[in-house]
Amino acid sequence: MSRPLHVEWVGTYERAYPRTRVLVEGLRAHGVRVTEHHRPVWERTRHKAGGFLSAGRLAGAGASWAGAWGGLALAEPRMRGPVDAVVAGYPAQPDVVPAWLVARARRAPLVVDMMVSLADTLGDDRGRTGAAATRALAAADRTALALADIVLVDTAAGGEFLVRRFGVPRRRIVVAPVGAEPGAFPPSPVPRGAFHALWYGKLSPMHGLDVILDAARIPGTPPIRLVGEGQLDGWLADQLRRDPPAGLEHVPWVPYEDLGDEVAAAGAVLGIFGRSAKASRVVPNKVFQAMAAGRPVVTADTPGIREALTHGRDAVLVPAGEPAALAAALISLAGDPAARERLGAAARDTYERIGTPARAALPLVEALRERA
Repeated sequence: MSRPLHVEWVGTYERAYPRTRVLVEGLRAHGVRVTEHHRPVWERTRHKAGGFLSAGRLAGAGASWAGAWGGLALAEPRMRGPVDAVVAGYPAQPDVVPAWLVARARRAPLVVDMMVSLADTLGDDRGRTGAAATRALAAADRTALALADIVLVDTAAGGEFLVRRFGVPRRRIVVAPVGAEPGAFPPSPVPRGAFHALWYGKLSPMHGLDVILDAARIPGTPPIRLVGEGQLDGWLADQLRRDPPAGLEHVPWVPYEDLGDEVAAAGAVLGIFGRSAKASRVVPNKVFQAMAAGRPVVTADTPGIREALTHGRDAVLVPAGEPAALAAALISLAGDPAARERLGAAARDTYERIGTPARAALPLVEALRERA
């Protein structure tokens, strides 16, 4: 019998981020041996925007990163035995050069998780960096992609973006959906009583919060519970002060371990509604988490979303950037408990087909087996 695959995650990746946990759990479900050589840096800051991008904060993070890799270098003698891949996990760009050196020393391919492009996210989508800084971020993206033997993305649309913008060969791209942890979002019956919709996440432009607020202001729209904080904190506070939607409740943050209860109490979960190019390519964590819990998903109809969901079968898809369409979808769901149950059950079925950790990690397992 051949030995099981062995994969090493190495660096300052966000170990507790759902993307990492889903992939590690999924690989282990396939019998892959996963070892982690990790030092925390980026998870110490909840939001990678605003003040975090100041020169002083970045210098401090850089010093922490250097110290982390110094500790990893001291631990290197423990990295022994055959290994089938070294992974620079999300966010990969800070770690990719030293991880490449580790991979070459281990004579193993380097897997780079490019779930996000820094230039696309911080520069183009969030508008947090000027032209010169965005070019520098694009250079970091390009370096990571050039050193990668396998480029891991979460949607085919995201992979095509990397092909077009950075010239990545398609043969290097492996699509592994973000998926969701089943233990954190277990299935439960859709509530049949008072209906409310739930949105949660980091307040960034991609999510289309303006669309959600404008939909909530339309008469007849059912209550919406908004959970999150981030880049748009000031904008949201101003909106709620000037023209508060009657049925909208804002909660600044809920710990990750409590999000399952929030989803279970909701009649539907809202995805993303922004108009940006990045918004059109992604399927966010909350969508897969709602599917795992068996909740109807209402989100924008985009190329990325259509890779996972189908309107009327396992989700309600509305045009991006159109509050009236979102309000109409919520009003319809609020008055139709049977539709909520049908859509929720179908969403759970789709999750079991494509979104469990084992299913999400399968494309990476297959790519590694081909190389092994």
